[in-house]
Amino acid sequence: MRKYNMLILTDHSKHSLENALYPIARTLARHPFCNRIDVASRGLEENLDFFQGKDVKHVFTTTVNEYFSYTKEGDYLTKNAIKTNLKEYDVIFLRLPPPLSEAFLLFLNKIFSNKTIINNPMGIFETGSKEYLLNFPELCPPLKRCDSLEAIIEFKNQFPIVLKPYREYAGRGIIRIDEDKVWIEKNQISFDNFSTGIKDKKIEYLGVKFLKNVRQGDKRIVVVGGKIMGASLRLPAKDSWICNVAQGGTAQLSKADPEEQKIVATLNPHLEKKGILFYGVDTLVNDDGRRVLSELNVTSIGGLPQMAAYSGLPLVEEASNILWNYINKHING
Repeated sequence: MRKYNMLILTDHSKHSLENALYPIARTLARHPFCNRIDVASRGLEENLDFFQGKDVKHVFTTTVNEYFSYTKEGDYLTKNAIKTNLKEYDVIFLRLPPPLSEAFLLFLNKIFSNKTIINNPMGIFETGSKEYLLNFPELCPPLKRCDSLEAIIEFKNQFPIVLKPYREYAGRGIIRIDEDKVWIEKNQISFDNFSTGIKDKKIEYLGVKFLKNVRQGDKRIVVVGGKIMGASLRLPAKDSWICNVAQGGTAQLSKADPEEQKIVATLNPHLEKKGILFYGVDTLVNDDGRRVLSELNVTSIGGLPQMAAYSGLPLVEEASNILWNYINKHING
């Protein structure tokens, strides 16, 4: 049986105790298809050239073992790093949090052109933009491409809306508009003031109808290889309408309902063609009480170990099997 070397790309400077990388990496390393897993961090000064897209032949890595785990100082990724040739790897697993520039994703696509990459860099660039949801209007609340002030005015005149910057993340930069009132995070201003502030700026937003049931929570569904692994319901903080945990929300174990299962079944063939194997689907309750697609997440998906712990199911092991079987099949045709 052939065994493979995997390189995981991450950024330990952005990690917390809850980061999913550590239990996932340990589980991947125990699999029969695994020869060795090394991790290279964007947070290491020695790796700056590589993560800035410079044509280097080596990165500094740490080999995953049973003791590989999070520490505040990032000890496992700083104290044990050794210089490793990029040619040693059969597969690349991207666990890099955004922002990820098009230039860097193109760079990865080029230097690893003969490797299996999860998720595919150019697939990440295309599907990671909020704009991608415009391909699936039947799954989403009412949407509009808002690339001008006139487009924003036209859309907000229909109903309250939310503006989402195409390439922001973790709830950053989201704007809510209800008639003449505009909320930027927790700050309220008039629409006239908002208009004045953006009139000379490049406008790139996905406009989405604001859903009155937002306080029923944003559900994150984790999908690996087309299979729904689990779900968590994220509720907004008491004084907020944004459900993201990074913005003060809370999370609890949940399940994907039939509507959400249909959403994943519709999305997955399209994502699979783009090389997206490991992703997260976010849903909200629309005004009719039905769950609809609100976000698609294709970088550094978290939550799976927590879902496994709460449910008592071996979800990380199952995800590992799916990933390694995909790798083995992809490499061997």
